[in-house]
Amino acid sequence: MDKPTTTSSGFTPTVENPEVESDFLRSVHALLRELDGHHPAFQSDRGMLRWTLHKKTDRSPSSGVLLVRILVKELERAERCGYRQYIIPLLHTLMYTLVKAPSIPDNLYERVYDFCKKLLTLPKPYCTIGLHYAQQLKLERTIPGILYQRLVTAEQNLKNDSFPYQEKVFVFADPDLLSETVCRAVVTEIKAARTCQHTRSCMIHVIEHAFQEGLKEHCDFRTLQAILQAKPLDVIEHCFQQVVAAMEHGNHGRDMNAEYNQYVEELEKIYSALLSTLGNDVEEAASDGSPGIPLPNPNISFHLWTDEDQLWKELVLFLRPQSQTCEEISLSQVLDSFEIQDLGLDYDDCEQARFSVLSTDSGIERDLPMPDDEVPEAEHSRLQRKGGVKKRASSLDCLSLLQTGSNWQGGKPPGKLYRKYGGSVMQPIAQMKRLHTARVLVLGDDRVLARLVQAYYSLRKRESRRAYLTPRLKVHFYYVPVIEEQSNSCPVEEHALPDLTEPCELAAYLGRADPWYESNVNTLCHMIPKLATMPSSSSKTSVSELFIIDVIAYYVRLGLQPIFFQVYTVKLFFQNASLEPAEHIFLIELRVTLEEYEPSRDNLLMKKKTMVEVPGADVTLMYKKVSLSNREKEETTSLRSTGLVMKAIPSNDTEDLVCLNVNITEITKTANLSGRSYTLVSNKIRARNIKMQSTEQRSFTVCLDKDSRRVYKNVIGIEVSPCLEPSYCLQKTRARRTSTPGDENVGLAKYLPKSLLLPINTFAGIIQ
Repeated sequence: MDKPTTTSSGFTPTVENPEVESDFLRSVHALLRELDGHHPAFQSDRGMLRWTLHKKTDRSPSSGVLLVRILVKELERAERCGYRQYIIPLLHTLMYTLVKAPSIPDNLYERVYDFCKKLLTLPKPYCTIGLHYAQQLKLERTIPGILYQRLVTAEQNLKNDSFPYQEKVFVFADPDLLSETVCRAVVTEIKAARTCQHTRSCMIHVIEHAFQEGLKEHCDFRTLQAILQAKPLDVIEHCFQQVVAAMEHGNHGRDMNAEYNQYVEELEKIYSALLSTLGNDVEEAASDGSPGIPLPNPNISFHLWTDEDQLWKELVLFLRPQSQTCEEISLSQVLDSFEIQDLGLDYDDCEQARFSVLSTDSGIERDLPMPDDEVPEAEHSRLQRKGGVKKRASSLDCLSLLQTGSNWQGGKPPGKLYRKYGGSVMQPIAQMKRLHTARVLVLGDDRVLARLVQAYYSLRKRESRRAYLTPRLKVHFYYVPVIEEQSNSCPVEEHALPDLTEPCELAAYLGRADPWYESNVNTLCHMIPKLATMPSSSSKTSVSELFIIDVIAYYVRLGLQPIFFQVYTVKLFFQNASLEPAEHIFLIELRVTLEEYEPSRDNLLMKKKTMVEVPGADVTLMYKKVSLSNREKEETTSLRSTGLVMKAIPSNDTEDLVCLNVNITEITKTANLSGRSYTLVSNKIRARNIKMQSTEQRSFTVCLDKDSRRVYKNVIGIEVSPCLEPSYCLQKTRARRTSTPGDENVGLAKYLPKSLLLPINTFAGIIQ
């Protein structure tokens, strides 16, 4: 393969190379065959094709234009021939290439923009993704390079006044579920990725990319690289601030041509100022420059989940100013001071003009919550009386605050088949400006999701009373399944239902709903443990060799379409009447196993030899049955059973109802010539809520979400129902004080989502 020629300015012109084009075309077609499942040669290494394709453009940035041209042709062919299953994967691959590839011709931008506009006529998720990318393409054509600048600036937390958004990826792993080897492999790649994430180098990348896209052939790129490398940090910071300001200010006008011309003029001034400092030493080093500009991986932190409130604590520290999170201040000290000073706004302000319904208000100004930059530090030491009258917060402001972080547009879910409709994070009535985005990614099997949903419920409950994170922070959840060994974590008795499920049921459902998630994320399920045990994995230092972190970065950057899952609550009644009923939540599965009956010796002597011991116990079920017609019917039945399993995740696409799929083993007595015997019959019911009571006062064992750490014994009754959103419960409780007993959903409660839903981000949501 011939090496493309490079101009003196450092730009590589687009050269038609049949070998490179053929190689890219084969790789793209391999991706499409992988989506169809017709790629047996690569079944063991699924997910590597997309990563390898993007690595080719990283090694040869000038070939990105060729790959974009191929992807545009394949997109147009897929739309023309009706291959909708290819559209979203190809579009994601194309947009990820556009952000990094330099000097894309305007005609390619125009073709991609026209294609995205055509997607607006299709149902979700095509129209949602098409609109999102059409807006990004319009912005990029107006201000070239702004997508790269915003991505790097936010992910690396580069401080500036023009674009103050910040993002961070939190990777959580349960040490009881993942081995030390796997955790060490992930940490090793994170540390290796940080070698190219220094603040100075990231600022230089943003400056170089802006000049490369804005000035194009008028910029001597190699000389620019050498000048920037020789500059001190303060000069780099000043130049970075100028470039970002030029980009963001150029995006505020309405005339595209005027915006572009003004932006180019600003870049030319900054570029001329840099060239004026050119020295002899810089000229000699300029010949060794390279026109390639890497895209650094996002800021990622790894956490072992050892504390129940660890998720909330990490999000709090992410919001606090950098000066207050120095190493000298311990985490407990920060949180202790934060609890008193910063958690100030209570939802009681919606109804009463007070700072608290309790008598905890000292009347001293410094005891009130306030931003750290609002009052000088010296003022905190003064004792000042606050005013006697406080402005009453409007109901709309309180409603906006409660709805921020809710999962459904308009506050209510669209119906029982909510997952089929996709789902978009709702826009509150008066949305507050949230500058921080936390991307929480969990590693493990279904049990780590159970821990995530408990942390999420605790966070929502805390926010419903004192909203601190909700108005300032966006939180997105991501899931990467990892399995090291196959083991049954729940106790299974002899006559209980066989455990035929896989340890990553939710990941399997996400893979069925979104084929691109199946190809890029589910493939890590067994690959991460495999890479962790390889001898070379512990000594990796090259950024180009990272695979786990690269895939995680791709997932959190492009996985923006959530799929919502209903959270369920269970109330446990124990055999010991002195114990209070316990309430817990689960996301995936609840398993009930009847304990074996152990008769006394006297009873054994009285039994006839021909009598057959019938396992199980007599139970009564009361449930609200659901059907495809959306009709609910109260049912009550009594039977003898050995146990049941409640599944909240549908096992196939045809049963994607928002309900519990209950599989119960019923024991039916039969009579034959040899005497009495019994048979086991498996019954299936769909229920919105269900109650189970042991009529013989025989206890049973309950296991939640397949986790042996969440097993409860000596239970005689359970009640399962959809978990209510904490903010809805709080507002409904307050509304009952002034409403009549027959009123439902009065006050602010009627605008809030009733059920608690856990959103897990994918690349496309649910493809219909």
